Amino acid sequence: MSQTSSKSTENGASGPSETGPGTTRQRAREGARGAVDARTARKVAEEAREAEWRLPSFGKGLFLGDFRLDLVHPHPRADDESRRKGEAFLERLREFCSTEVDSALIEREARIPEETVRGLRDIGALGMKIPERYGGLGLSQLYYGRALMLAGSVSPALGALLSAHQSIGVPQPIKLFGTAEQRETWLPRCAREISAFLLTEPDVGSDPARLRSTAVPDGDSYVLDGVKLWTTNGVIADLVVVMARVPKGEGHRGGISAFVVDMRTPGITVENRNAFMGLRGIENGVTRFHRVRVPAANLIGAEGAGLKIALTTLNTGRLSLPAMCAAAGKWATGIARQWSRERVQWGRPVGEHEAISRKVAFIAATSYAMEAMFDLAGQLADDERNDIRIEAALAKLWSSEMAWRVADELVQVRGGRGYETAESLAARGERGVPAEQVLRDLRINRIFEGSTEIMHLLIAREAVDAHLSVAGDIIDPEASREQKARAAARAGGFYARWLPTLVTGPGQRPGSYAEFGPLARHLRYVERASRKLARSTFYAAGRWQGRLEYKQGFLGRMVDIGAELFAMSAVCVRAHADARAGAGVPPLAGDSATAPGDSALRLADAFCRQARVRVEELFDGLWRNTDDLDSKLARQVLAGEFTWLEEGVLDPSLPGPWIAAAEPGPGEREGVHRFID
Repeated sequence: MSQTSSKSTENGASGPSETGPGTTRQRAREGARGAVDARTARKVAEEAREAEWRLPSFGKGLFLGDFRLDLVHPHPRADDESRRKGEAFLERLREFCSTEVDSALIEREARIPEETVRGLRDIGALGMKIPERYGGLGLSQLYYGRALMLAGSVSPALGALLSAHQSIGVPQPIKLFGTAEQRETWLPRCAREISAFLLTEPDVGSDPARLRSTAVPDGDSYVLDGVKLWTTNGVIADLVVVMARVPKGEGHRGGISAFVVDMRTPGITVENRNAFMGLRGIENGVTRFHRVRVPAANLIGAEGAGLKIALTTLNTGRLSLPAMCAAAGKWATGIARQWSRERVQWGRPVGEHEAISRKVAFIAATSYAMEAMFDLAGQLADDERNDIRIEAALAKLWSSEMAWRVADELVQVRGGRGYETAESLAARGERGVPAEQVLRDLRINRIFEGSTEIMHLLIAREAVDAHLSVAGDIIDPEASREQKARAAARAGGFYARWLPTLVTGPGQRPGSYAEFGPLARHLRYVERASRKLARSTFYAAGRWQGRLEYKQGFLGRMVDIGAELFAMSAVCVRAHADARAGAGVPPLAGDSATAPGDSALRLADAFCRQARVRVEELFDGLWRNTDDLDSKLARQVLAGEFTWLEEGVLDPSLPGPWIAAAEPGPGEREGVHRFID
């Protein structure tokens, strides 16, 4: 961005002259090019996102001060047929994972054995989300997630294999956007074979406007060239979805497009199998396409629709991660309970010491919330009566962050045994609890399918959509004076109607939500906080206007508040249903035969109290923070003003032998060690 490309004179540095390689004029030209790139990137992103809201959204309402509890309560339930099919498959999967999967072997050899993959295929696990008419199981989103929880609890690498294939691989985009012929061709294969999704490139991550892979039309085919990075399942996949740019030309609208590619096609090379800190059995690599001919019939949707297909697929595809986070939380709760009760220090079980009991309470309450959030989002996806793009994104964001914290606290509770590997523990006669492995495996979820930072921006864009739709031209530098005037009038009418609704609501009436008993006060808090969040967003939009998109600290906290409010809502609705199950009402899908009853209310109350503390801290941080200072300091770091801080250490990531630099090169300081050949 242009503001980081120039060196400020406020720090005592002299400004450059108008001549020479670092002139102000040159930097201005570079900044202009960056601005053009930024506008192009935004345009590409805007064209890809679903602009209309045809269905109601509980999550969207939270950001607008419209707490629509009726959209999630009573808690949606699976129908009898979905439950029957789902429970039957879970039983088969449980038996297979219990007897046929060696999780220690997968971790040790960093590979899922071929016989394990064959076994998953034989029980139908590769076709969980594929309709029965195409050879799949036709499971609901909820039961698909429950299956991922089960498989992921045995080995997260198994969960990653299954979800990369079905959540974002070939089956989902073909189901949503494929023609009848494409569904007949590809879905039966997907029920037996493994697929992958290929978008990321070595120089392209969350900014698809810079995508370099090309698919050049040539008769009845496209010729595909490019390199794809971090292709989960790509090392062993039979089929892949590839995003590539079609050049605009005669008869072709061009743009980023989606193709199904058979990995047996000549010209495809898997160049590397990547290794990671966790998920050591994951088949992830670098894939190169060189003059690969792809039939035109393999184009999914229209040319230029690739990113829209990808984003729509991810609306439900992201729910696989909350499912596996919930599984990790449930496991962590059991380990924390057992260890904290058995381990004795200073005459008492460690779980009775407040420093540890706080951690145990956090683990248990948060795990219940992760499951509640996943279940609710999964059921909403199955109902198809709501737009769940925000709910799915919030569930992914919040669960991935909180699961990491849960695993970190579990390691702390177990102390040295939490840091020691399961193999080492078992070798000296103790139970091989893989706490450190779970921590490593969960870390990727904060990056997978949209990093936390990208999810903040994505959700924030959707959350402020109402503001931009009425006032977008006011802050658009390319809008004409007439357009700005019309937008101002339109915005005035919108805010005149909307702002009064944020003044008061059910959250201020003591009797509201009485049917929730002791949880009613938490729902009243959510309603009040939702209106406060909407007011805060309005103030921020008025204060920063077009600069709001650069206030990523504010936007991140705003989204985190919404995520906590969604989690509280899901927990209260879930606990209400669980308590009723204890009173004889049929339980929700996937529930234990033991109804939790009132204990669910106690757990939900504890979670909501914890969440409210976090929400208040986030609200305070909206306006009291060091964001501007941090941004300024970061620019100074990037400019090299603190390279002295880096002295006194060696960098093992550089090649060659270490020697002291006799003469500092450009930008180096004396005493810094560097590599030379």
